[in-house]
Amino acid sequence: MKSLRVYAVHGAALAVAAFVSFNTYGRAQETPPGAAASAPGETATAVRDLQDQVRQLRTLVDEMRTENTQSRAEMQQLRHDLQATRALLERPGEPGGATYGTVAGESAPPDQGAGAPASGAATTPSAQSAAPLEDRIQKLEESTSLLGSKIDEHYQTKVETASKYRARLHGIVLMNAFRNVGISNNLDLPDVAQPAALGAPQTSFGATLRQSEIGLEIFGPNVAGARTSANIQLDFAGGFPSVGNGVNFGIARVQAASLRFDWGHTSVIAGQDALFLSPLSPTSFASLATPAFAAAGNLWSWTPQIRVEHRFEFSDQQSVTLQAGILDNLNWQPPFSSYDRSAQAGEQSGQPAYGVRAAWSRPVFGHPLSLGAAGYSGRQNWAWDRYVDAWAGMLDWQIPIAPRLTLSGEFYRGRGIGTFGAGIERPVVFGGPPFSGTTPIRGLDAAGGWSQLTLQITPKLDLNGVFAEDNAYASDVRGFATDQNNYSTIIGRNRGMLGNLVYRPRSDLLFSAEFRRLRSFPVYSNSSMTNQVNLAMGILF
Repeated sequence: MKSLRVYAVHGAALAVAAFVSFNTYGRAQETPPGAAASAPGETATAVRDLQDQVRQLRTLVDEMRTENTQSRAEMQQLRHDLQATRALLERPGEPGGATYGTVAGESAPPDQGAGAPASGAATTPSAQSAAPLEDRIQKLEESTSLLGSKIDEHYQTKVETASKYRARLHGIVLMNAFRNVGISNNLDLPDVAQPAALGAPQTSFGATLRQSEIGLEIFGPNVAGARTSANIQLDFAGGFPSVGNGVNFGIARVQAASLRFDWGHTSVIAGQDALFLSPLSPTSFASLATPAFAAAGNLWSWTPQIRVEHRFEFSDQQSVTLQAGILDNLNWQPPFSSYDRSAQAGEQSGQPAYGVRAAWSRPVFGHPLSLGAAGYSGRQNWAWDRYVDAWAGMLDWQIPIAPRLTLSGEFYRGRGIGTFGAGIERPVVFGGPPFSGTTPIRGLDAAGGWSQLTLQITPKLDLNGVFAEDNAYASDVRGFATDQNNYSTIIGRNRGMLGNLVYRPRSDLLFSAEFRRLRSFPVYSNSSMTNQVNLAMGILF
């Protein structure tokens, strides 16, 4: 009986622990009230935050599944022990059923009269303990079955791999419908406004799913005390096949693919990743394939890089993060061939580009307050030993002004950083024919940035307003370069603004409505303007 009680107590404790874990898991799966505004400055960060939450929950599901298997085994053992105990306590042949209190083969106590029921005195201590114990075991079995069904329901998201290490699939299926008034360089993802050709209509309408994303995360072994992982993320904005209605069949392209080694406070990341020098972007589900205002004040790039991060934790939840790394020294030049790769101007310098960033953060009103500063340096060789030393300084901020109001943004000043979209995606200007060895070149100075104000109307509804501008210094152009010698119209200033509503009825479902305006100012001609209304609907997985 003592061992039986031990099993019963152990089983009940296991059930309570399982229910507590399940309830904790359920609460973690809900969208926190402040999640919609926790990273208002970056659309991709908002999506990855949701994906990180799902990944953490799935880790918990794996652990619960193991505990559930152990619970079932112990419950079966407990039921077996109960049946063995009842067999010892039963007296076969009694007309009223089993008689508890005597072992088979023994007689009743001598003071018990013949007319007294054999079970009357002895049933109380044994039957009253065994029957409730059976009820408790039945409830434990039902609870364990319920927990198992819930775990099995969530476990179906696990991706099977050829190795013993886990992998997780994540992404977003996103549909955008849009209407444009005015001409731009890209119908569904406008970056620069352009003048309309003579006789061309200035109003257009379309829809696309090419901004949908799919990613895979792999969890590897522990190496030298570090947790290892890898991820790859694709979208379908890599161009269009040359077939009928080819605009519907976007070509898959790699956005990011990286390896991570994570210790307690230090991480090493190698691969193609977002630009750590400029970590924020305006919130917009109209622009995922390229971040909003990519050529109008928002520095961005998915660049091959190796970087090291170290986090210092202080009191009051304050932390300082230091980052340093080397990057592939690219210059926004298109490939010369669809199959063979040639070195770009930065790569022809024979050295990588370099970047450092420092950031301080602490929570305020339940949202992160962060301030960051970064620097960039890289050398470019435009053939015939025409060198340009590119550089940039960046600032970024997230400032909760009130519990539901947050200001975020970035600012930069630099030269030759067209690879990140600055200078309206132009790193240098040519003072003559570009392929002549006697043509002088000049690194294009640029300054710009963006700022966003986010109002969390409800825990599920956000209102965002953004203003952005990129200013390529016209003094570097006038009297030195012309449009004819620089492949296309040289833009001196590119300005944008947007307002959108983002509604998330569930953590994995979103709707968005956005109005965006772009106005571009060429150096040698009049400005052009385009407006876009964009409706988006997406499901995250």
